[in-house]
Amino acid sequence: MKNTNIPHIPVLLNEVLESFSNLKENGYFVDCTIGYGGHSQAILQKHKNINLIAIDRDSEALEFSSNRLKEFSNQIKFYKGDFASILPKLKESPIVGILADFGVSSLQLDKLDRGFSFESEVLDMRMDKESPLSAYNVVNEYSKEKLEYIFREYGEVRSYKRLTDAIIQARAKKPIESAKELSNIISKIIPRGKIHPSTLPFQAIRIEVNSELAQIESLLDNIEERAKNGELKGTIVSLITFHSLEDRLVKNRYKKWTKSCICEPNVMRCNCGNNHQLGKMLNRKPIIASKDELKKNNRSRSAKLRTFIFKNQ
Repeated sequence: MKNTNIPHIPVLLNEVLESFSNLKENGYFVDCTIGYGGHSQAILQKHKNINLIAIDRDSEALEFSSNRLKEFSNQIKFYKGDFASILPKLKESPIVGILADFGVSSLQLDKLDRGFSFESEVLDMRMDKESPLSAYNVVNEYSKEKLEYIFREYGEVRSYKRLTDAIIQARAKKPIESAKELSNIISKIIPRGKIHPSTLPFQAIRIEVNSELAQIESLLDNIEERAKNGELKGTIVSLITFHSLEDRLVKNRYKKWTKSCICEPNVMRCNCGNNHQLGKMLNRKPIIASKDELKKNNRSRSAKLRTFIFKNQ
């Protein structure tokens, strides 16, 4: 894959750059989801002395971004794998910035052979093509109870029971082999509204296939552990989420990190030392796409950026 024509502008690019405006120089910047490399390219152009650690579990994304960022090759280390596994193993120091864009990349959405699109002729949705679990397995092999759980918890699908029954009835006749076929089944159950009927069910399946929420939890756990160990002094963390489940995880963890007192709510008097605050949130409310960006890129409509800055000492 030698083509390096850039097919899209990374979501919330200006806002991401602004969140890292006070980035310390002469350190390591970790892009947990390098994708097309758009965010990191802008960071490297603005912060000349930064070294980049680029992580992605998608081999195509790593190949594309390595070609795109050739001029900075002596400043970059690429790691193939999920960020929840890679980040705890990193020995590079100091880490001055951490970025993660939790959305499905345009690289994956636009290629029909990846199975993320409603029009795809395959049923895949794996961010890592070497992963053993695909959407085909989930849709055709999961029990009624597991499918209901996924649609209810990961997609917040109101008619999760009816949808599950429809899938089970369809697959009893023959396997559901394409995303297009699955989307047609969904469209008969969920009425068309502001978003495509398949949006939330596909989200639910994709989360299951890629363990997305568990990945975010692990990332936040590792960041917290490093901060408590004094490894992230002054480090800026910017995380981009695309649905309420992701955003809730990030928002609640950031709130936890701002608390100085960690005593139980029913304790009459603080006895924890009241000195546990790790840093502060850059903005109380998430940053969302501007009207101009929404006109150019409708995929940015759900994006929310939250930034946390750890204390220097």
